[in-house]
Amino acid sequence: MANAASGMAVDDECKLRFLELKAKRTHRFIIYKIDDKKKMVVVEKVGEPVLNYDDFAASLPANECRYAIFDYDFVTEENCQKSKIFFVAWSPDTARVRSKMIYASSKERFKRELDGIQVELQATDADEVGFDVIQGRAN
Repeated sequence: MANAASGMAVDDECKLRFLELKAKRTHRFIIYKIDDKKKMVVVEKVGEPVLNYDDFAASLPANECRYAIFDYDFVTEENCQKSKIFFVAWSPDTARVRSKMIYASSKERFKRELDGIQVELQATDADEVGFDVIQGRAN
């Protein structure tokens, strides 16, 4: 189903990979991109559970927008094992203006397809999605 605001549909694989991450814990992160030819959001990369935050951050392109999901595992002060699912809207300052507009106008519709997001981050540079930010927002 296309998004009325931007004309972007969401590939079924996007939802399938997210459900695998959420329910089965088979992925650490998922990077999504908008395929201009197909006019839809598609899965670009899936990170295995053994990968970490640095691998996730390295998967975000320096000059292009992306959506991303990161599954952050941590231990609380009470020594409880917890997990938070982060949605990252990656829109670097160096990306093309048209691309930033398309990603911004498609974001809410895309997020609705992924039921279970706990924290949202909007980032324009690496500092805004740094590990310290992830840690701070998880609590």
